[in-house]
Formats: sequence, C-alpha cells, structure tokens
Amino acid sequence: MYALVDCNNFYASCERVFAPSLNGKPIVVLSNNDGCVIARSEEAKNIGIPMGAPAFKYEEVFKKKSIHVFSSNYSLYADMSNRVTNVIRTYCPTIEVYSIDESFLFFDGFEKYNLKNYCDNLKQSIYDFTKIPVCIGIAPTKVLAKAANRIAKKFKEHHQGVYIINSLEKITKAIKWLKIEDVWGIGRRLSKRLLSIGVKTAWDFTQLTDKFIQKNFSVLELKLKKELLGESVLKLEEVKRKKSIVTTRSFDHNVTDYEYLKERISTFAVSCAEKLRKEQSKCNILTVYIATNRFDKEKPYYSKTLSVQLPFHTNSSIVLSKNALKILDTIALDKYEYKRAGVMVSAIMPSDERQLNLFNEENPKHELLMNVIDHLNKKIRGNKVKLGSQDLEKTWKMKQERLSPKYTTCWKDILKVN
Repeated sequence: MYALVDCNNFYASCERVFAPSLNGKPIVVLSNNDGCVIARSEEAKNIGIPMGAPAFKYEEVFKKKSIHVFSSNYSLYADMSNRVTNVIRTYCPTIEVYSIDESFLFFDGFEKYNLKNYCDNLKQSIYDFTKIPVCIGIAPTKVLAKAANRIAKKFKEHHQGVYIINSLEKITKAIKWLKIEDVWGIGRRLSKRLLSIGVKTAWDFTQLTDKFIQKNFSVLELKLKKELLGESVLKLEEVKRKKSIVTTRSFDHNVTDYEYLKERISTFAVSCAEKLRKEQSKCNILTVYIATNRFDKEKPYYSKTLSVQLPFHTNSSIVLSKNALKILDTIALDKYEYKRAGVMVSAIMPSDERQLNLFNEENPKHELLMNVIDHLNKKIRGNKVKLGSQDLEKTWKMKQERLSPKYTTCWKDILKVN
C-alpha cells in the first residue's frame, strides 16, 4: 500500500507555528518580491482570494478583510519541511519526497498493520513534533493515494484527515467522485481534450479501452488508467538529479539600462553554474528569458525566451555567463522596459558521466578555477569573488517587506522564552 502525506496550506501553517494568534485568521503568502499570492489559508480561500492574485491589486481587500500578509520565508519553510520528513521516516523508511509539502510512503512488509490507525498516529506525531497539520491518503497505488488524500482533505471532519482506499467498492466510489481534471497526472490541456469527448470523471476515463488510449494518447495515460483501477505501475522514485535549474527574478523597477540588464543576466547564469557544481553536474542547454510588466496595461508587453545547445557539457560560470549574454544580445530590444528576467540550464547530467567531445571541449583550467572560487566564497561568505561581468558591489536582495522571522535557521531570530 502507498500513502500520500500532504501538509495543509503549508506556507500559512508554517507562519502559524510560531504565531498561534493567527490560528483561525485569514493568511496569504506572497511570491518573490511580494509579487502575487502563492499560498492561502482556508479562511483566505473562503473570502475569495484567488491563487496568483497580484498583491498591489488586492491591497485594499487585504486591509478591508483583515487578511494577514507575509513575504515568502523560504528558509523557514524548507526547515519545517525537513522536520516533517524526519518524523515520517520514523514511521516508514521507504519514502519519496515529492515536493516541499508532499511525500509518498510505500508500506512494504506492513501487511499485519492496521494502516488507518497507523497513519492516524503518524498524523498526530507530525503535529506533536512540528505543529503542522497534515492529511493522509492510503491506497494500493500512487494515483489512488492522491485521490484518497483529496477525499481526506475534502471531508476532513468525517475522516479526521486520514482516508484509506482498501477495497474494490471504495476504488469505484472514489473514481466516480473524482473529476478528471483532479486526477494526478492529468494536466489542464489533457483534461480539456478528455472533457471534449465526454470524459468528466476518473471513472469515465477507466471506461476507455486500452486500444483507444494507446491510439489517442500515450503510455503514461495507459498507466494512469491501470493505477486508477488499483494496479500499481508507478513506483516510488529515488532522489534524482534536477532536470533543470532556474534563476529568475522580478526587478524592483522597470529596467531600461541595458548594462544593468546584462549584469543581472550574468549574475543569474553564475548562480545556475554554482548550483550545478554543488550537485556535481553539468548542463548542455542554456535558456535566457526576459519580459516586461504584464500587469502594466499602458505599456506594450514583450516577452522572449531563447534556448541554445552548448558545444559541450559545462558548469563553468565563465562559459555560461558568456553564452547567456550572447543570447541576451539576440532577444533584447531597446524600446521596452523590462520587469523580469531569468536564466535556466537543462540537459543536466553528472560531471563524471558526460560525453566527451573530440573537437570542442571546455578549457580544463576552468574546472580548477571554479573550485578555487567556490572554496573562497564558502570561506569568506557573501560571494565576494565574482566575474568581471558582475557588479562587485551589488548583492541581490528580494523585496520582502512582510517577512516573518527565520525562527529556526537564524540565530538572531530564535524565539526568546521569558
């Protein structure tokens, strides 16, 4: 059997752990640079605050409805996530951390356990140790565990946050209730296609023949059908290397200075390179993205993304910065005011497994130089050693006007007990 442990309104719950006075009050958490709403408590959802709501447009609503607004406190959220995961591991050793607030468990060898009671105890332990409320769905497959979790959340009072699908009758009942757009693995575009042919629920989807699914969709959809019918074909995934690494930022002002834009792109590329080296990986595809403010209706909107394949796999800050600036020269137009930019690296593979190129290979001195730079920056702290294309004085700091203390990761923010 599989289980999915999902933290309830995770970011909002993290804020409440250290401020219990917020319990029962509406909370929203904003994205980078306090741009838009990325998390809401149940109370904020009931008021009608939509996901992705631009903060500046809803400022009056926040005040009028007494909604508590927070900047994203990522270091706090990551630490609380680790604490939840550590509790889970004491109950089940086989775990896949699916996201910051979700983990799949595989109960192998638990045949003699009452899994409903066992997960009731797990749920309580997580709350006792972290004060983070969770819901748990248990089922024979990962897709059904997702569905069981949705039922546990939807009917929280009835099931006390834990629901188990352990019979054919419960499987049938669950998939007849589950909307097709809510099936894990069915994206927005695919759900529209399915709705157009009369597939409204997960049950409707399972009634399609294997031949029809193979002809009109893909192998993944066929696997989803099997999972919905109780046949486990999607196993827990081991921790894998990231498929891509992204560094993207919204600027605190509209940027018309091209030199400033170049410096930012260079810094983003260096950030991606540092993350690659930390993972002992190299990339082969580099992408640069720029855009104006899409919320400013008085000015023309422009957005452009361009990807290039590099001649060899690399994690060199020099190579990535140089090529990122070449891409920027191709896509940037002088007549626009830019509000957002970013760099992404993909086609990632381990440093020691890369395919060597007989005719075009990276300068071997780069690897030695990057090792020295990483060592110095780790020792000095604050990334003092930079490329010439970066601003030596500039340290990127997000706009976080409503940031709560970093209670568990910063000495000066540790709670004081009287």
